[in-house]
Amino acid sequence: MPLITIITITYNAENFLERTLKSLQNALQEVSDPSVIEYLIIDGNSKDSTLQIAKRYEQFINKVVSEPDRGLYDAMNKGLYLATGKYLWFLNAGDEVYDVNTLSNLLSRLKSGADTYYSDAMLVKENGAEVGLRSRFTPHVLPENLKWQDFRLGMKVCHQAFITKKDIAPSYDVSNLSADIDWEITCLKNSRKTEFLDFILCRYLLGGTSTQNHRRSLTDRFHVLRKHFGFFPTVYNHLLILYRGFMFARRNGKYW
Repeated sequence: MPLITIITITYNAENFLERTLKSLQNALQEVSDPSVIEYLIIDGNSKDSTLQIAKRYEQFINKVVSEPDRGLYDAMNKGLYLATGKYLWFLNAGDEVYDVNTLSNLLSRLKSGADTYYSDAMLVKENGAEVGLRSRFTPHVLPENLKWQDFRLGMKVCHQAFITKKDIAPSYDVSNLSADIDWEITCLKNSRKTEFLDFILCRYLLGGTSTQNHRRSLTDRFHVLRKHFGFFPTVYNHLLILYRGFMFARRNGKYW
């Protein structure tokens, strides 16, 4: 059984997939036993050259599934079910392994046997330019002792910087654009031991599904947080979110 399964979701991703595959290829060269890493691509029946690009890197891709789906989280559920690794890491098209040492560092840390690992993420633009660390460019300061209660004000950890055991991971709610928040909270509720990684896991490409559908994602986020924290605490916490965002933008000029 592989130690970790890395899952990439694609749909008409010809402009972004290769940067993901190159970063993984480079990092795998620093791994002494690549067989402990399983890599899956779950594609939504792309009509562009996504699959042809993947074909060029088939030497380290264990499986490509390409078929119509009901959106991002349906595809992520497929990847979750197909994964045979002990741990799961979602790294979608356009996202990158942070540097050539990331995988070797990660495999070393996984030996501790924690249920969940997390780190910071470097935010990048489509042209590859770095925006900054998520913990500094947004109000989401990253704690070194993460608890699920830390999500009361929203997405505390970037989804691509969050790794958890498959056996404690739930399915994603395919109808909710903030299903990643719900998923991380549930994983943390199930996690007996959670560890902070003192190195950056990924380069996260700005502009995902929730960003493109911002208004609906905010409504869906409210439903997720109400589920875990209750109605009135969530209303109060959203007032704090608005105030925090206002003060952050006032100090920094903008807020992602």
